[in-house]
Amino acid sequence: MHCACYSALNKVLLSLSFSAAKESFIYYIYTASMDNNRYQIMMEARGVVCCKCRQRLSLLTQNSTGVKCPICNMMNPVPTCERSRSKDVKAKENISGPDLLISSKKTESLNKMPSPSEIWRSSSGTRTARKRALLIGVTYKRKHMLKGTINDVKSMRGFLIKNFGFKEENIRVLTEQDTTKKNILQSMEWLVKDCQAGDSLVFYFSGHGLRQPDFERDERDGFDENICPVDFMTEGMIRDNEINSLIVWPLKKDVTLHAIVDACHSGTILDLEHVYNREQNKWEDNSPPSGNARKHTDGGLAISVSACLDNENAADTSAFTKTMNGALTYLLIYFLKKYPGLTYGDLLDLMHEELRKFNEGGCLPAKFLRKIFNDLLSQSPQISSSQPFDVYKRHFIL
Repeated sequence: MHCACYSALNKVLLSLSFSAAKESFIYYIYTASMDNNRYQIMMEARGVVCCKCRQRLSLLTQNSTGVKCPICNMMNPVPTCERSRSKDVKAKENISGPDLLISSKKTESLNKMPSPSEIWRSSSGTRTARKRALLIGVTYKRKHMLKGTINDVKSMRGFLIKNFGFKEENIRVLTEQDTTKKNILQSMEWLVKDCQAGDSLVFYFSGHGLRQPDFERDERDGFDENICPVDFMTEGMIRDNEINSLIVWPLKKDVTLHAIVDACHSGTILDLEHVYNREQNKWEDNSPPSGNARKHTDGGLAISVSACLDNENAADTSAFTKTMNGALTYLLIYFLKKYPGLTYGDLLDLMHEELRKFNEGGCLPAKFLRKIFNDLLSQSPQISSSQPFDVYKRHFIL
């Protein structure tokens, strides 16, 4: 009887170990593919960069030996390797069509026709405070594809409307082929245009994020953080410096901007001057070390909730639901719906705790093998702000 029980126990343990090994192997393959995907994005994002202002430049012809920067008018030489690479891209476009870089998939528009309130004035002519949001979900094409970004945008849009009273006509949504660099930059300008006291603005981005060396010496860690539009391989990424100047600088007194960025390396994506250290429960200085660069608002308040630290990756995952979503987006919406009126500190703690429980969940063999093959959701959501505040007293209100 003892031998029979022992044999049965061995079978159970072997079954558990095999199941755990299979689960962890899948995690390993997924994580490895994510790392390889990020490497490919970084390689393809490289190209001709302006020697003076570091703007990434597009080659207009296949045999260009020089290209002029539209920002600073600097004439830049084109390396031979980039000329041949340009030919390769042109050849691919001739074979596969322009959708090689921009998805041609059509989805139902989430934007509503502008209403009379679009002019933001009441019938008496006096301007009333309003809420405005820009939601961006970049899917990309083929090897760079993210499967959860449109789900993220739909969830965020519904959340803003139902839980915070945003009007459909005051929410601009960019997905699929609309998420070009030009469209994103123009929409950022739209978001903050004519902002006045009492306005509540939301900038949301779900997509790829990357880091690159800081050549202007205005970053304490020596790196610029970037978000990737759908055409980043030809038009370049959008740097944190650009985001800061476009949607942080114009914020006037009593205007509040919330940025929610579900992307890798997004910790200080808005370049705000204060970063909250959750471990030490204090705000840390993130102002430019040179002291020459402007990073502050025009009297308003900017708060950013990021998916991870600057040196971390963020997950596009089905860990919490049957559909793919960004981990930050899902957890933020879930907890704010479950506990309305949460403080920023409580929200941050709940998200960290949920990620910890997921990473440590499962049977003992699964935990052990997951640590060997690297955690699937090894990200630390972060808060930064243009002004320090008590995170356990200020409530999260959009």
